[in-house]
Amino acid sequence: MILKVVISVVCAVSVLTVGILIGHFGIDKGSSAPSWVNDVAKDVDEALIEKFLSEVDNMQIQENLRELTKVPHMATTPGDEQTVKLMLERWRDPETGLDDAWREEYMVYLSFPDTKNPNKVTVVSPSDTVIYTAREKEKPYTADQDDPEVVQPYAAYSPPGNPKGKLVYANQGKPSDYQELNKTVDLRGTIAITRYGGAGRAAKAINAAPYGVIGVLVYTDPLDINDGLMSDINETYPHSWYLPPSGVERGGFSTHYGDLRTPYLAAKEDTYRIPVEDITGIPPIPIQPIGFEDAYVLICELGGEAAPADWQGAFNCSYNIGGPGFKQTSAFNSSDVKLETFNHGELKNSSNVMGVIRGSVEPDRYVIYGNHRDSWVHGAIDPSSGTSVMLELTRVLGKMVKQGKWRPRRSIIFGSWGAEEFGLIGSAEYTEQYFTKLSERTVAYINVDIAVFANATLRASGMPSVQNVIFKAAKQVNAAGMESTSVYDNWIKYSNWTSPEHGLIPKMGHLTGAGSDYAAFVHYLGITAMDISYTYDRSKTNARIYPAYHTAYDTFDYASKYIDPGFFSHQAVARTAGNVLIRLADSLVLPLNCSDYAELLEMYLSRAVDLYQSKLQTISISMEPLKSAVASFRSAASHLDQMILSSDLAKETPMKVRRINDQLMLLDRAFLDPLAFPDKYAFRHVIWTSSSAGMSTFPGLADAFAKAESSGQSSDWDKVHYHLSVLSQNIAGAANTLVDVI
Repeated sequence: MILKVVISVVCAVSVLTVGILIGHFGIDKGSSAPSWVNDVAKDVDEALIEKFLSEVDNMQIQENLRELTKVPHMATTPGDEQTVKLMLERWRDPETGLDDAWREEYMVYLSFPDTKNPNKVTVVSPSDTVIYTAREKEKPYTADQDDPEVVQPYAAYSPPGNPKGKLVYANQGKPSDYQELNKTVDLRGTIAITRYGGAGRAAKAINAAPYGVIGVLVYTDPLDINDGLMSDINETYPHSWYLPPSGVERGGFSTHYGDLRTPYLAAKEDTYRIPVEDITGIPPIPIQPIGFEDAYVLICELGGEAAPADWQGAFNCSYNIGGPGFKQTSAFNSSDVKLETFNHGELKNSSNVMGVIRGSVEPDRYVIYGNHRDSWVHGAIDPSSGTSVMLELTRVLGKMVKQGKWRPRRSIIFGSWGAEEFGLIGSAEYTEQYFTKLSERTVAYINVDIAVFANATLRASGMPSVQNVIFKAAKQVNAAGMESTSVYDNWIKYSNWTSPEHGLIPKMGHLTGAGSDYAAFVHYLGITAMDISYTYDRSKTNARIYPAYHTAYDTFDYASKYIDPGFFSHQAVARTAGNVLIRLADSLVLPLNCSDYAELLEMYLSRAVDLYQSKLQTISISMEPLKSAVASFRSAASHLDQMILSSDLAKETPMKVRRINDQLMLLDRAFLDPLAFPDKYAFRHVIWTSSSAGMSTFPGLADAFAKAESSGQSSDWDKVHYHLSVLSQNIAGAANTLVDVI
């Protein structure tokens, strides 16, 4: 027995000794940790960002734009195919290209005019004799506007038809405008003329139809776009940036985004398509855009009472509402307006061009940068200013990758979206096709559509969590044409507010609607997103957008002379957006701030309490659950942000960093509710869904309250209670995603 014990002890000592010897001689004391340990712990390289900023070239951006605008490139046309090939050629360049680039094809439902039978707007006598004809194409000032591929101005998705009736003026075509007009005018069988602005394009006709209106004209009033200027002799383009009299804003006339015949499904060739007659959200009656030179002739001849003061525009005549019809003293007396549209729907193949730089540490985490490629005509500003910026970003970053000087921590996906102008189609179909993968893996989406509206200051919109990273990037970039002033310092001069948390800071916008390709990422997938551009000084112009928007005058000549001479604003946007992109792709911990989100929720709550609490108390609906949810979110956000700030996460396990990053990445997914807005197609984000109430507070609650207050029906007050519950539970649920696991 004793012998067995001795033998066991000797064996144990021998094993221990051998282990020590192996450990001593087998491990090189001078060796470092495996290389992957350093890679996993690596943070964003500030020197690399400085190198990136120095290499972004304004002249290269200018040449990109010159190349992109050589021919009109409306979606699915030969010009569009040229831009597809250009993108692929650049992104496959052996010296400056990406790791991979490819096409994603979709079969989508688009709407076109009949090239052999142009749409017409005429004034016809009782005997149907044409006594006035509106211009069918815009007046050419350069060879660009004379290109045979310039599409006639039309309203995409307007139905064909030939309505004829007395003309009435309906201001902006809002529901309240038709309601006001209907008080004194019988609208049945009339044609309405409306201004752009105030309501969506399609809504101007959708709102009109219930009143018996049978056709709609829409134009851009010089008051809204030109600061009242109207003459092309010396005031408008080609003498300035202002819209000339024959300029017409084209557009997609649909309230939904994505392919209209494959709702919630990617529009692949074999996908089920709903019948055309089942499409919703498009004009039920013909609608046609015209220039203000023709609108002037029609409106100034209208009879009836003078329209309300806030309906008056820039024309040097009284804007009357119509008798309906024209004045008895007018040459058009007793005449009708006839609208003839020959638009047709067609299934067409549309391409997204995709490119990728694969991540080195977390290749399954995506930062997506997107811009649509298609335009209505040459599209120098919309969208080619953004495409020219994206091509310069990918040139600089691609060169770094090809030379082995850099590879991002996370994968970067670039999307050149197709058919955006018809309703954000390319980006929406992409999110539908890759719904699960994008939902689980996407860190953020950066949208740079119109990169430069004008050359005064940065404009940025996005979730509050991206505010900090945009500010940081903007502080490192020189403002356009200013060597000693940063984009941030210039921005704060033009647009600012006082934050309870940070003091005076630039004012960020919110992505509440579907104005560009961020829509599907924000509203459908709940992905943190931002939209970045340069814009004009609002104190110097009342233009609702740059004046040549969606017209034949949006050319390289226009952009280089009047929007951004020297392309320094394009360069500033490229540097700012690229800086943000690198930080999102390379930072050890995602540069997203939950406390800034909490501040926004608290502001929305304060506004909601001021607006709604007293009324809700009288019908026994409590706002306490919402207050409690917002307080919980603040507590959880502060805890997480403080933990990030106080921890040396480079020394923590990779799994802990990954867990924190997942909490930050998935925050906006927690605000999705697929059942909250059944009447709003593909809107699921309870904080950022579109709203018609016009209140700076929770949109679903604001809309529900406005409807209930208007109707007084108990069922509508039940909807208010419902939206309070939706909000309370979603915000509380989001807070729970930020606290420690279990």
